[in-house]
Amino acid sequence: MQNKGAIRLFAILLALVSLYQLIFTFHTRDVEKQAEEYALQRGGNDPSLISQYRFNYLDSMKNEVVYNFLFGLRKYTYQECKEREINFGLDLKGGMNLILEIKVEDIIKALSNYSQDETFHKALKLAREREKSSTKDFTTLFGEAFEEVAPDGRLAAIFNTVELREKVDYNSTNEEVLNVIREEAKGAIDNAFNILRTRIDRFGVTQPNIQRLDQTGRILIELPGVGDPERVKGLLQGTANLEFWETYNQEEIFQSLIEVNRITTEVKSTSKADSTLQATKEEQEESDLALLDEIDSDSLGIEDNEEMVSLFTYLAPSGRPNGPVVGLATSRDTGKVNNYLAMEEVQSRMPRDVKFLWTIKPIPADEAQYWTNQQFDSKEELFQLIALRVTSHDGRPPLEGDAVSNARAVTNQQGSYEIEMAMNSEGAKTWARLTKANIKKSIAIVLDGYVYSFPTVQNEITGGRSSITGDFTPQEAKDLANVLQSGKMPAPARVVESTVVGPSLGSEAVNAGLTSFIWAFIAVLIYMILYYGVKAGLVADLALIANMFFIMGVLAAFNAVLTLPGIAGIVLTIGMSVDANVLIYERIREELRAGKGLKLAIADGYKNAFSAIIDANITTFLTGLILFSFGTGPIKGFATTLMIGIATSFFSAIFITRLVFERLMNTKIDIRFSTNLTDRLFSQAHIKFIEKRKLFFVISGIVILLGVLSLSFRGLKQGIDFTGGRSYVVRFEQAVSASDIQSALTDAFEEANVEAKTFGSDHQIRITTNYLIDEDDKETDDKVVNKLYEGLQPFLGDGVTLNKFLSDFRQSSQKVGPTIATDIRSKAGYAIFFSLIVIFLYILIRFRNWEYGIGAIGALVHDVLIVLGAFSLLYSVMPFSMEIDQSFIAAVLTVIGYSINDTVVVFDRIREYRGLYPKRELKEVFNLAMNSTISRTINTSLTTLVVLLVIFLFGSEVIQGFVFALIVGVVVGTYSSLFIASPIAFSFIENRLKKGRKK
Repeated sequence: MQNKGAIRLFAILLALVSLYQLIFTFHTRDVEKQAEEYALQRGGNDPSLISQYRFNYLDSMKNEVVYNFLFGLRKYTYQECKEREINFGLDLKGGMNLILEIKVEDIIKALSNYSQDETFHKALKLAREREKSSTKDFTTLFGEAFEEVAPDGRLAAIFNTVELREKVDYNSTNEEVLNVIREEAKGAIDNAFNILRTRIDRFGVTQPNIQRLDQTGRILIELPGVGDPERVKGLLQGTANLEFWETYNQEEIFQSLIEVNRITTEVKSTSKADSTLQATKEEQEESDLALLDEIDSDSLGIEDNEEMVSLFTYLAPSGRPNGPVVGLATSRDTGKVNNYLAMEEVQSRMPRDVKFLWTIKPIPADEAQYWTNQQFDSKEELFQLIALRVTSHDGRPPLEGDAVSNARAVTNQQGSYEIEMAMNSEGAKTWARLTKANIKKSIAIVLDGYVYSFPTVQNEITGGRSSITGDFTPQEAKDLANVLQSGKMPAPARVVESTVVGPSLGSEAVNAGLTSFIWAFIAVLIYMILYYGVKAGLVADLALIANMFFIMGVLAAFNAVLTLPGIAGIVLTIGMSVDANVLIYERIREELRAGKGLKLAIADGYKNAFSAIIDANITTFLTGLILFSFGTGPIKGFATTLMIGIATSFFSAIFITRLVFERLMNTKIDIRFSTNLTDRLFSQAHIKFIEKRKLFFVISGIVILLGVLSLSFRGLKQGIDFTGGRSYVVRFEQAVSASDIQSALTDAFEEANVEAKTFGSDHQIRITTNYLIDEDDKETDDKVVNKLYEGLQPFLGDGVTLNKFLSDFRQSSQKVGPTIATDIRSKAGYAIFFSLIVIFLYILIRFRNWEYGIGAIGALVHDVLIVLGAFSLLYSVMPFSMEIDQSFIAAVLTVIGYSINDTVVVFDRIREYRGLYPKRELKEVFNLAMNSTISRTINTSLTTLVVLLVIFLFGSEVIQGFVFALIVGVVVGTYSSLFIASPIAFSFIENRLKKGRKK
């Protein structure tokens, strides 16, 4: 083997990188274990308190150094380690997965100034109906619908509004107006994305994920470990609330703050029961909880002794009198400051018209010295507390965001960034009055209760056009301009798909997944030793262990998300990665049987197996790539782990094992590649595959016909991924009847389609319904949850409130809107179609023979039809879910990848034998080649089946249907590579050769 030094160096570097990446996960788990112990000690039996203590502890550790790399050469805080650890998906960790949609229809209505034109509303209604079954964007559908209902109509007459007068005039064509609508809709969606991102940052969720999706207006949000999903939905679906407030100068209320500090010092020294002084009973309870939420002083760096603490312990007072900043606090202390300021005794000492809000963005500790003389840790980030002045009787701000007509980030003559802002006519009048009254004072720009900026007014601003200056970076200027633009965002974000997984269900999934993973891994390791002997088996096992180590390291390096299907992907990769070792070992055994010496047999075995290994890996990798491109969420996680596993297993099996064998041969150790039992196993096989091809065609034809008949009459049980609907997993305190649950919910859901099925144990039920699925506003979601709760009340027991039901009984929930379902169906179809095309083209290019491509595609269609037929025949019989959903599509594509893997290996051997024996009959060459691959085919299939059976038996019920599809696919794929693909290729090649001889 050439370049051994480079390969050895690469293997060492890959191992070091993997180790480096995995150490971050080790350190974060250590901190989280301490947090859990701390929370359990102080939270007692109250889950909410335990959760709060855990969060507070982790929040206090955010900027603490927990990992010293190379003896302090580089220090990593807990937050930095958290950003580099292996991410667990929601199905393993619990949490929420949402797809929010900013309805372009709502934006179009607002851009038209809510026109009452009858034609306009007819076009909107028609576009709305077509959107349910179309993949086109809504603006295109609206344009087509308008042309249809009003062939001679002009959109310019509807959209020539005050806001759009600079972009649309009476001479604008319909296409020009539609382009303006697209541009405005994109801007509104960009603003919504920024608003949602800032809202999410305040939930206290570790490793949140928010990203735009391909479809216009859709935003994916993942919130692992979130504790109150209903509150999160409500906050995310609210429209933006942009406000402009007058402010106090710090010097105007500084004496009040000093008095408050004195009061809180006295209060803090008394018992918790007296801490709220004259608070009402409700305020007392809230304050007690807030005080309980505070973590011990030792974790905050404060000595636990008799020293007095007060407001100024947590709030560093500002030393700048001419500005609205009254103080600074770290993120962990802002809640404590809020608790002090909310006390009734404190409020009585403050001006009645003062209101305090925090800034949205923190400032680093070195910038804090400008505001206060207090010293902070260099890693700290501090938030500014701003004093607002409430001038209206109803508590509303003097100016709101609907007054802003335009805002953009620009550069001035000095090259600095500033924001140009324009207001409508009413807003301009208010803005002139407001600026005139606040010259040399600040006006705070507030969005969703947080201060984004507090520029100082230099003079009265008339005409509604003004600029906001400051020491802005380009990104800060753009963000502030987007905030101001959000004031005119007319459309709320609506949940069109959601998944909620409770932490207990996630924990069970982790345990089940890890159990199946460990047992499957052990089973494969033992199998390799039993079949190929101790030494060769251990070398293969070393490659498998190295492969697993590399997979986890690469996952951490790419910051990939590990999901339950992802674990299945890893375990499946274990089974499939054995294939490369099996191919190499079988070729070495052939060379040894041919009389070659051990060293030459190993060299030739690796060389002759390389072609089949590279072909099999590339075809499976291409399938994974297509799955990654068209899949979403967990399916993308499955594809990611599959592709990473293929790459790492290729390196481990080809290069690492070769290095080990060369080292063993230098030590003169005797190496055998079989045991006495397996030495000649399958080597004398003489099955007449080609002669019996018609028999197998008939057998397959009968099985496919049964499946097709079942598909025609019974169809498939489609999951809500494809139909749209809602799904809930509810766990009861005692065993319940699924039929009784279904009957009760059919009445509650007013005769909508309802299905209840036992899910795992007999006290856990999975409920699916399409009740009100065509309505996507927040009120509808609440109504469905209330109906579910009412229908299940007889089974819940006494004293179970709605909140307790949602937190303790509902284990998970999922919602898929009809438009999302349409997109998923389309993507599934494209994924399967393109995978077949790509595989055909690869085989055509690689083998330079179209007959092999036809044989491969024929076998794949055969496999897919049988899997579909099996699901159609058995979905009402099996005790687990056999719904057709995204996971099933992943299974089908995995079957395609596995089957083509097997088929390519057989084709590669046929191609090799046709070159070795050009004068022999084609039939004889095919039989000889196919018989020579039987040992490899059976070994690979058995190891993969062992893995899948272990997952099926020990894994979670969530993936049993997925794994069952894989088991059927592996059996059928193994059969088809020998009895379908190769005979089809033979028939076409033979027919071509006969025609050539006739000519």
